[in-house]
Amino acid sequence: MEQEFIWSKRYRDAGDEYLFGTGPNRFLAHRAALLASGRNAVSVGDGEGRNSVWLAEQGLDVTAVEISDVAIEKARRLAAGRGIEVEFIRADMMASDWPPAKLAEAFDWVVGIFIQFVDAAARERQFAAMKQLARRGGRILLHGYTPKQLEYRTGGPSAVENLYTSELLRDAFSDWEIEELVEYEDDLSEGAAHRGCSALIGLVARKS
Repeated sequence: MEQEFIWSKRYRDAGDEYLFGTGPNRFLAHRAALLASGRNAVSVGDGEGRNSVWLAEQGLDVTAVEISDVAIEKARRLAAGRGIEVEFIRADMMASDWPPAKLAEAFDWVVGIFIQFVDAAARERQFAAMKQLARRGGRILLHGYTPKQLEYRTGGPSAVENLYTSELLRDAFSDWEIEELVEYEDDLSEGAAHRGCSALIGLVARKS
């Protein structure tokens, strides 16, 4: 698994530091009141646990899906240090046997923060993998970079085909009710990997 190797190396090379910090993604955190309308959440491509742990601190029952054992080990330490319970699952959401039966249509919230590690050809499958996790009336919250991010070089993928535009997301979620879709710029401070002025996009979509 190439992605597993790449990410495990990045997380391992960071040592005891958390590559993207230990605080929640700001787009996610600013929607705390909306998130409280749900009972449970799953964070896909969860990394070192900063978002899943924060979601659990909001009172949600949280499952975190991550491909890297190194990241999960660090996420478990973060959760334990805060006295929080999260169910961590090592799985590849792009695998042919996805999703595990207990995760299918199980969640009020499906959260994907900076999961732009696939190209255009695989993105449809990635979004379909997320959609399978939401129950009827459940929501997907997605946050990532737009192509303008390539000018800033303050984090994110270097391939433009991995990045999101409003048109791309409207098309990808045309079968859902799009409740929020916003492009904006912000000064990120998320560990060593996301730091500085960034071109961002956020989506909240509801499964009808």
